Amino acid sequence: MEIKKFRVKPGEAVSLKDYDTGYEGKDLNKESAVELLEASRKQLAEVQDKLYAQNRYSVLIILQAMDAAGKDSAVKHIMSGFNPLGVSVYSFKAPTRPELDHHYLWRHMLALPARGEIAIHNRSHYENVLVTRVHPEYILSENLPGIDSVDKIKKSFWEDRFRQINDFERTLSETGTIILKFFLHLSKKEQKKRFLERIDDPTKNWKFEMGDIRERGHWSDYQRCYEEALAATSQKNAPWFIIPADDKWYARLSIASVIADQFDDLSIHYPTVTETQKADLQKARQQLTSED
Repeated sequence: MEIKKFRVKPGEAVSLKDYDTGYEGKDLNKESAVELLEASRKQLAEVQDKLYAQNRYSVLIILQAMDAAGKDSAVKHIMSGFNPLGVSVYSFKAPTRPELDHHYLWRHMLALPARGEIAIHNRSHYENVLVTRVHPEYILSENLPGIDSVDKIKKSFWEDRFRQINDFERTLSETGTIILKFFLHLSKKEQKKRFLERIDDPTKNWKFEMGDIRERGHWSDYQRCYEEALAATSQKNAPWFIIPADDKWYARLSIASVIADQFDDLSIHYPTVTETQKADLQKARQQLTSED
């Protein structure tokens, strides 16, 4: 799979119209993708075992998308091969009052992975330059100094947030956190289809909220905000990948392939055993084999 076509280059302007929302090739189909995804899961499980044993890196995987793009199912299908003891999944909803009494990155910091572990953020700190930008009145709930009306939220406010996010992620990267950010690029037509499925299928009714329809009314605004956020915050060590999401099987395989490809670039391996440790292992083996 050609991974480079998904990656947003640092400093590159982003127009989502230039990115496919579905699979346009002929070499793959749903059945073959299932087999490839299973192979990728096994590969990721092996890397996770080395990651945990080495205890040097941590991994932060971020999933952002419009509603119904398949974030939950991506977590379910791709990450199922991981050992649950080393993986944490966080789904961020609207901030609570105690969370609003801290800076906007605080609750996301609490959910960062420890060394040797993987954290998946289903929605993330990027909600603070997406939802709040489409609905700037939400910023007022943060009770920020000098911001007591929407009129005072200027363009420079969002530019500062992009800088703060880049600084935050740069610090994480420089101290051993591998950051992979995925935008699941869904078409408006496919979102409509999935919303109707949620309405018509009793087993999916619980997934649907009227708020989803209200947010769909802001589709163009969200697309613009995503374009600016992706362009402003795709960094060398914290890249964004724009994943076609109309075909769930292709989206899952694409995400798994990107993760595996990024791991290949790192020196993740089992810890090297010293000569003293090797000698101790042989002593232990002799003691064990000499037992009755």
